[in-house]
Amino acid sequence: MKKRFLSILLIFVSYKCLSQTYISLAPSLTNTAGTIADKSNIALEVGQQWDVFSLGIDLGKTTMSRVTVRDTSAYLELRPNLNIFQQGKFTNTFTAGIGYIFHAKENLLTELTSGIEYAFTQKLHFNVFFGQYFYSGRESASNVTFFGISAMLYFAPTQSGPLIKQKSK
Repeated sequence: MKKRFLSILLIFVSYKCLSQTYISLAPSLTNTAGTIADKSNIALEVGQQWDVFSLGIDLGKTTMSRVTVRDTSAYLELRPNLNIFQQGKFTNTFTAGIGYIFHAKENLLTELTSGIEYAFTQKLHFNVFFGQYFYSGRESASNVTFFGISAMLYFAPTQSGPLIKQKSK
C-alpha cells in the first residue's frame, strides 16, 4: 500500500513540476450562414502544457445567437495540442479535439486546427488559428471551417520548445 501511495505521489509531483497551467480565451468566426452572431463562437480553455504537448478542457458555444427553446450550442471538448515547429517567438501548432455538444442533434464534435502562436511575453501568448469542426449525430452530419485569435495566459513563464528545432547558422 505504501509503495502504491508513493508511486502516485511521485507521478503527481513530477506531473506538476514538469508542466505549466494555462488559460485561453478564443473567439472565432465560422463560415455558416446567418448573421455575425450566428457565425461567432467563443471558447474558454484550461489546461496543462508539458514541453511540446498540451492538453486542455474547452468549454464553449458553437454560436453566439440566441437559442429560443433550449441551448444546443454549448459544448465541452478535450483538446490535445502539439507545438510542431518554432522560429524565434513564433510556433506552429496543431490541435485535434473531440467533444460533446449538449442537447444537439449533431452532438459529437471533432476538431482539426492549425495555428501560428506568438509569445508576446513568457506568460502571454497570442494564437491565430484556423481549422474545421465536424459535427455528427445519429441522422445527420455537417462541418464548418473557422478562423480565430486566442490569448493564452500561462501561470508560470513558459519554457517549452518545438517538436522540430531550427538549426542555428
